Amino acid sequence: MSKKDTYRVVARGSDGSLQIRDYTTLDPLTEHYEQVGIDDCSTDLALRGMPVFRGLIGPMPEGKNIVRYETPEVFEMLTKEWGITKPKKRRRRAAEKKATETTSDSAELVS
Repeated sequence: MSKKDTYRVVARGSDGSLQIRDYTTLDPLTEHYEQVGIDDCSTDLALRGMPVFRGLIGPMPEGKNIVRYETPEVFEMLTKEWGITKPKKRRRRAAEKKATETTSDSAELVS
């Protein structure tokens, strides 16, 4: 289990851009946000016991040593973007069919 030693807060700026701030300790977060509990159900065991803050979504893992917190509007925006993205469709069957047709056409020309 890796030690999480960077605490990242992602918020939205007044111009709509993402603002990311990294902290090496939890002290600045506890000064600005009220702790309302601790995480006790994360699948990332390194996050269990991390504080949960009012006004932030998290903790969530980001890389090996970063704990990420997001404001609700950033969380909603990124979740919607993630939901909209569609995986690229594979054209495997069409490619196989085309390769088969090309092979059979070549065989007819040779005959």
